[in-house]
Amino acid sequence: MSLISQNALPKEVGKKKKRVIEKDNIELVEEREEEVEDGDKIIVDPTKNKKRKKGRKEEEDEQLEIEEGKQRKKLESFLFSSLYSPVGFGKDDEEEEVREEVDNSSALFFTDRSADSTLSVYEEDIGSGEESADEQENNERKPAWVDDEEKKTSINIAKVNKLRKLRKEGEDESVISGEAYESRLRAQHMKMNQGTDWARLNAQPVYSSDSSEDDDSDKENGVVVASGYERPEYADDILRKNEDLVLKRSVKLLPGLLEYSRLSDANMKDPSQGPINSVQFHKNAQLLLVGGLDKTLKFFQVDGKKNEMIQSIFLEDCPIRKAAFLPDGSQAIISGRRKFAYSFDLVKAHVDKIGPLAGRDEKSLESFEVSPDSKTIAFLGNEGYILLVSSKTKELIGTLKMNGSVRSVSFTNDGQQLLSSGGDGQIYHWDLRTRSCFHKGVDEGCLTGTALSVSPVGNLFAAGSDSGIVNIYKRDEFVGGKRKPLKVIENLTTKVDFMKFNTDAQILAISSRMKKNSMKLIHVPSLTVFSNWPPPNKAVHYPSCVDFSPHGGFMAVGNAAGKVLLYKLHHYNRA
Repeated sequence: MSLISQNALPKEVGKKKKRVIEKDNIELVEEREEEVEDGDKIIVDPTKNKKRKKGRKEEEDEQLEIEEGKQRKKLESFLFSSLYSPVGFGKDDEEEEVREEVDNSSALFFTDRSADSTLSVYEEDIGSGEESADEQENNERKPAWVDDEEKKTSINIAKVNKLRKLRKEGEDESVISGEAYESRLRAQHMKMNQGTDWARLNAQPVYSSDSSEDDDSDKENGVVVASGYERPEYADDILRKNEDLVLKRSVKLLPGLLEYSRLSDANMKDPSQGPINSVQFHKNAQLLLVGGLDKTLKFFQVDGKKNEMIQSIFLEDCPIRKAAFLPDGSQAIISGRRKFAYSFDLVKAHVDKIGPLAGRDEKSLESFEVSPDSKTIAFLGNEGYILLVSSKTKELIGTLKMNGSVRSVSFTNDGQQLLSSGGDGQIYHWDLRTRSCFHKGVDEGCLTGTALSVSPVGNLFAAGSDSGIVNIYKRDEFVGGKRKPLKVIENLTTKVDFMKFNTDAQILAISSRMKKNSMKLIHVPSLTVFSNWPPPNKAVHYPSCVDFSPHGGFMAVGNAAGKVLLYKLHHYNRA
């Protein structure tokens, strides 16, 4: 007698079969009525037939809906492959059959590895390292379109002059097949255009022997890459460098419009209580010096966002008229309308006094310039005297005398010469080695010179006057006797108080304190004014000083309102 397990099997949804276990054999018995066990006998309960008849329609509808869902899932799996058939466990037999059919079809989409940690079916196939003959054929590159008529076509390469170079068997060869014609064209193209080797998958770059260990480790880890690349780390070399893909920024600054953006004020952490008279960047480009009539010298760490204040020094008896770093970055020179000046040692954080100078009775040492070699400080004295002071000993080492009053001086970029201008409208060239004037010339159209600036690159210099005119000269031509300026800038209508070239001498800033928003930026290579500066919102106020960071990325503008406006010049990548 067959035995049925005493544990009643649960009824599966959507099934009309029931599993019956007889010893080691499994039989499927048609289930027509509900069965109840009573010992070794089976008793049919007729009271449950009515319930089954009532629920039969619901079961049929539910079964129809399940079948439709399976068909829809199967169709989606065929269309979208592993995207809708992820690897799972404990699935029924019919779902496994669907997956097998999907695996045999070509995949249109693949699951992103980074999106889901579960491996896809295709990744498992790759990990196994076994490929069938059909898969190898699929991995081979095939042409997108093949014309069967080309094989039947015959081409006469002797008639056309351009095609005679394709002959291989001598001058007698004339007609070849279409397939041979295509292969010879490809060979000729490769011969004439050898630079396209990078586009071929099988073209392997030459690498040093140091990469052999990495190659072996990749093979041990089972790394599989596209056909044609044996080294996975170099499979996408073309995308690892953007030298040929990204448009390189031109070294030359273009005229017309200047690309810039306004950043947070450089002294926003501690604004000055009086007009700003000096701003200057340290040679490391992060430290900014700010000095004004509030008698306080401040140092800010400029990053364009926070601009933290590092230190401030209060000089009780000296409203600051000018402050500047020595080019070597070791000291800062501070001056006011006094008979003396100060030097601040940045390393020792100590303040020393300069002057009064022995043998001189100047009432004010408020204006000065520092030589590029950091050895000499040139103070503007009385009656046309230029006082040369050693930055090391703080003692007077020599004087230079002009015919008129001295209003402005500027060192050349080598530090061996000095230019000066003043009340007589002439420009003097001094040799600091002999401390003598080797040239003197009239600044065209100038009655009183008020500002000078020598470009750090090249041999240009700019001279400003009290009428607002700025003349740009070539220094060697001016010394040689040619007094005609390269360009006359007439954009300012009041006295030129300050001029400054940027690091690569492509921008010249000129400003006047006597008029609001009176500041212009000159494009030096073209000798034209940038039309979009100053900003139209009158934000510059009354400009008094300006400086550029060592690499040109920042421009700081001090004004009479006690603010240091900070701008980012987009042409320069570094500050």
